[in-house]
Amino acid sequence: MDSVSAASGNRLMQAKRLVVKIGSSLLVDETSGQIRHEWLATLAADVAARRDAGQEVLIVSSGAIAVGRRHLGIVGRDLRLEEKQAAAATGQIRLAHAYQEALLAHGITVAQILLTLDDTERRRRHLNARATLCQLLDLGAVPIINENDTVATEEIRFGDNDRLAARVAAMVGADALALLSDIDGLYDSDPRVNPDAAHIDEMDAITPEVEAMAGSVLRGYASGGMVTKLQAAKIALAGGCHMAIADGRLPHPLQALAEGGRCTWFTAKATPHSARKQWIAGSLKPKGFVSVDDGAWTALRNGRSLLPAGVAAVSGAFARGDLVAIVSADGRELGRGLSAYSCADARRIAGHKTSEIEEILGYRGRDEVIHRDDLVID
Repeated sequence: MDSVSAASGNRLMQAKRLVVKIGSSLLVDETSGQIRHEWLATLAADVAARRDAGQEVLIVSSGAIAVGRRHLGIVGRDLRLEEKQAAAATGQIRLAHAYQEALLAHGITVAQILLTLDDTERRRRHLNARATLCQLLDLGAVPIINENDTVATEEIRFGDNDRLAARVAAMVGADALALLSDIDGLYDSDPRVNPDAAHIDEMDAITPEVEAMAGSVLRGYASGGMVTKLQAAKIALAGGCHMAIADGRLPHPLQALAEGGRCTWFTAKATPHSARKQWIAGSLKPKGFVSVDDGAWTALRNGRSLLPAGVAAVSGAFARGDLVAIVSADGRELGRGLSAYSCADARRIAGHKTSEIEEILGYRGRDEVIHRDDLVID
């Protein structure tokens, strides 16, 4: 294995949390509309191997519309939005069942998650989705994620799962994202048109010149193409996540990638953790203030979360998931973080023990007012 291939494989194998996006053309036979169960079985074996190596895996899968449209008899033409939604409703059941059977052979539990663009952009929905995905990973399940085509309107749709996969990767702090498709990476020109197009092994930024290499979108089942893959790369890199574009048509596509298979890696300059911290520190305007006592300030400087007992006062108007400034008793800003509670609920539990939250609020919320992962100290 050459040095480029070795580095390629290492990025996949060293990822603690890995998101894998499966293109529709890989999973669904274009002629019959049937799921390729033999190929899926090899992917499931790869996922099991990644988990055995100590990695957490999330799958973003296309294919529901491609499967469902055949069963509903709507083929041979472009579908209207309502037809896509009907096809997705039918196909999603078959898709989830196929993943369940393939991964059950390795003793792996799957969970179906359907998201819309709103779920990743609206702060409260984003936090809820993130918390659910992370809890599933903590419980040892593999989330199978798709766009919620059955309810999404054109205004709140991704329209492709490349960008959805990148948003999910950023949401959960994934270290690597593998886009498995029907092409082995990015070329300096469209290889469908130019047989002399040169393959690009690695890059660390998406410039206008790079975007010009993308070419156009192919018609057919796949709704993405290289254009949306580069858009996904922008999202992933901003979240500190490495991203690979790799050919997934061969059996055991993740194994091939881990062994240094041909692909294009987009390498992030930051880690997911540092990228999230940078975003919290500099990209948002605080909507409120949380005053802390000396004991809480000492704990925060030692890398701990902010607990209700350490909160002395709450001011401002903010909702769960909004950015708040953490201040000292004399008003000096000490840091910033995303609040796990609204201003009203934060005021009610301020100064109380975590064990008292449910009795005070009537529901069991987060143990922390601000979790250390959502916190930046000056």
